[in-house]
Amino acid sequence: MKKTVVIGMSGGVDSAVAAYLLKKEGYNVVALFMRNWDSTINGEDYQNEDNICPQEKDYNDAKKVCETLDIPLHRVDFIKEYWDYVFKYFLDELNKGRTPNPDLLCNKFIKFDLFKKEALKLGADYIATGHYARLEHGRLLRAVDLNKDQTYFLADVPVQGFKDVLFPIGNLKKSEVREIAKENNLWVADKKDSTGICFIGERNFQKFVQNFLKGQEGDIVDVKTKEVIGKHSGLMNYTIGQRRNVGISGNTERHFVCGKNVKENILYVTIGDEEYLYSDACKIANVNFISSVHPTFCTAKFRYRGEDVPVTLEYLEDNTIMVKYDRAKAVTPGQACVLYLGEECLGCGFIETVYKNGQKLWYL
Repeated sequence: MKKTVVIGMSGGVDSAVAAYLLKKEGYNVVALFMRNWDSTINGEDYQNEDNICPQEKDYNDAKKVCETLDIPLHRVDFIKEYWDYVFKYFLDELNKGRTPNPDLLCNKFIKFDLFKKEALKLGADYIATGHYARLEHGRLLRAVDLNKDQTYFLADVPVQGFKDVLFPIGNLKKSEVREIAKENNLWVADKKDSTGICFIGERNFQKFVQNFLKGQEGDIVDVKTKEVIGKHSGLMNYTIGQRRNVGISGNTERHFVCGKNVKENILYVTIGDEEYLYSDACKIANVNFISSVHPTFCTAKFRYRGEDVPVTLEYLEDNTIMVKYDRAKAVTPGQACVLYLGEECLGCGFIETVYKNGQKLWYL
């Protein structure tokens, strides 16, 4: 009998091609669309040709793909669960002045937990997604297309979450995925990649956050001179290393956010001198290891588009690690520090404290 694969169908080109490849390989493919955000809670108005929210457009695209591939499409709502497990954490972290990445929690709690349970109800032997990643002998490996690699966002998934999981496009480049979609008349072949917050999409970040958190205006302080040089609109609206829309009028010099004091509601900025953005160590907490290998030396990515930084790991108590490195820019509390050994993604922890020359930096 054919094995059944339940694939997460997002309405994008990656999951569409993943479904096509699975069917071509002879699997019994069933598609499942997740709705994790209710745009109506903010009374959002959509000025598009159909005047419907992005999630419904994605669902309609998913339906067209499934009709083309002749596979059944089911739909499930995880709106409450997304709010409870992902979005509340996102807001709590912002309120603490940190910079969270909800996409990692969405994968951990929704796509590789609740989704899997729903897929089992549909008779799944395997689940599949359109992630750019590879699984080989229980190891999570970077995708062939390093520019699209998504192992950073998968690093907080517990190792058991990858059991019976397939990543059909992990060995392909994005250009190849789009070409396969065109060759097989898939509706979404030229559809733009989704960006922004997972399942919430692209929008004005500050305006969106103000629906849930009210920013308190405070001083912007030059970290070198300690002079007040402007006013910020709320610490949750800024992240370490940010340059644009900081709130310093009339100053044409390069300036960057380099720290926050949540207790006193101060935003620290460095003007001209980027040295204040650099660190040489950070402590990470809530560490999740996917791999059985726990090395002393490896590399780390401190943000999705960041470079691989050679690091030394010092294992501490309470599931924390001190990560030491020569020099890295804008290492930010709340972000994930994802660990790699060559092409293998080992897991991650979340940045708690950042240091330079043994001293805690101006972060929180």
